[in-house]
Amino acid sequence: MRAREAVLAAAAELLAEGGIAAATVDAISARSGVSKMTIYKHWPSRTAVAAEAFGRRMADAIPLPDTGDAAADLREQVRRVSAFYASDTGQVFRQLLAACATDPEAAPYFRTYFLQARREAIALLWERLATQGKARAGVSAETATDILFGPLIFRLMSGHAPLDEEQADAISMAALNGLIGPDT
Repeated sequence: MRAREAVLAAAAELLAEGGIAAATVDAISARSGVSKMTIYKHWPSRTAVAAEAFGRRMADAIPLPDTGDAAADLREQVRRVSAFYASDTGQVFRQLLAACATDPEAAPYFRTYFLQARREAIALLWERLATQGKARAGVSAETATDILFGPLIFRLMSGHAPLDEEQADAISMAALNGLIGPDT
């Protein structure tokens, strides 16, 4: 257990210092003092180690707002996630997401240690909205999460548009109000 924690700590430090490129198994092994053979015994690839380390380190990076107004809280969470993606740490997230797309053995680590908790948090916000009678019937938390946060990930990965508060507000307003007016 101590070796596992040392590996995850070393990977997190290397990610913070130089992104996914710095978090090689050789570097993780050297920093943690754990052999490469032991690392590969617990993880299928360096991307899997990096994904778990990043997810654990970022578990509380974007706290949920709770103002009592679930719609305002969802809009604020879109702003917070957008700001996170625009940060240096967000760039590490982008690198991990891209790496997991080409490393199918690592993708489950990314989903388990990073995305799952994020999606559960947004589901909690969506449930608050439903409890307040403001959620559209038949729209699941899963669908709402994809509609609200998917555009941010697309912007992060493609770089076609900014990740700023104004754009985050435009995305959340379009998602929460719908794209088609009531007269169509």
